Amino acid sequence: MKFLHTADWHIGKELGAFSLLSEQWNAFQQVVAIAEDEAVDGIIIAGDLYDRGIPPLNAVEAFEQMARIMNLEHHWPIYAVSGNHDGAVRLGAGREWRETTAFFIHTTLAEAFEPVELPDMQIFMLPFLDPLDARIYYQMSDEESRDYTSIEAVMARIIPDLVAKFKPGKHHILVTHYNVIGTGNIGYELTSETNSQVGGLKGVPASLFADFDYVALGHIHLRQASPTDTIRYAGSPVKFNTKEAQAEKGVYIVEVGDTVTVKWRPIQPVKDLIVIKGTFSEITAPAFYEQYAREGANWFSISLTDFPDVRNARGILTTIYGDIVEVNYVGQNAQLGNVVQSELVDGTLSDQEIISHFYETVAEKPLSAEQVQLVEMMLTDIGRGV
Repeated sequence: MKFLHTADWHIGKELGAFSLLSEQWNAFQQVVAIAEDEAVDGIIIAGDLYDRGIPPLNAVEAFEQMARIMNLEHHWPIYAVSGNHDGAVRLGAGREWRETTAFFIHTTLAEAFEPVELPDMQIFMLPFLDPLDARIYYQMSDEESRDYTSIEAVMARIIPDLVAKFKPGKHHILVTHYNVIGTGNIGYELTSETNSQVGGLKGVPASLFADFDYVALGHIHLRQASPTDTIRYAGSPVKFNTKEAQAEKGVYIVEVGDTVTVKWRPIQPVKDLIVIKGTFSEITAPAFYEQYAREGANWFSISLTDFPDVRNARGILTTIYGDIVEVNYVGQNAQLGNVVQSELVDGTLSDQEIISHFYETVAEKPLSAEQVQLVEMMLTDIGRGV
């Protein structure tokens, strides 16, 4: 069987102050064209369908229309899980009637143990979970729970239980959404939209998934982070921050038979994200900026290596370049506030770190242990869409 593996659509995402919905529609249309060209048997979306737990109406309408095109017009089965950005409770609504058209979205741990049964394959779908979700599902005592506070420990319990559901003579596929660590991604700077470690949600070793024929991952936005040849990140179809600006976006075509073959199909952006760095005089020189398509043709992230002695530097840059996502100051003279702002924009900081930075800036002291625990609980509830 042949599948198209994609992930991290983040419908409703904004780049600075700019909506990405038009670019996301363009990427989706290319996904459909690739799926038609490859004559796939199904579409895998490995989490983060939306950018937030309660997405705006235009994002919901966009994804519902995309789902109709894939599932009702082209009759492709969809195999999806909720990611850390999705509101799992809301995303899981309507599961029963969706599945009558082979549109499968798993958002709970209980559903992960109910694989989709195909004639020669079982497709397991494990959504993004907090360790607390697993402790509740397994009805762990307070004493037992102390051994399951990290996602690695929880997954070491869950994966063997999934493997126990394997039927002999069938291939076994897993769709999931985690930071999976293996030899393949050592040396790459990983970038998920939020590198959240709330509730112990850290890396999971790739060795846990060795029994699956193929693992379709979401969460990390770069395909280069794939841990092994058969445990892969498709990455996001659209560039969401400056760390992804140089990355080629696309999808994987995965064919599972006696062997597993994987082919990369690129997606071309209509409006690209371009990162520029230099002094103010350098980047405002016509010989420099005329090399780029401007006037709304691209987005620009600009890093200044000096502090220009001009009024309204950003206004001048906007007049030249058009759609500027951010202007940062870097180098020896950079102010701490500008450095932190840069990290906030490109997604380097986790949600918890953003809150910690804000609190420490305002209160002039760090969060207490009790406050850190409260923040973790609140972010976990938000992630679930509670």
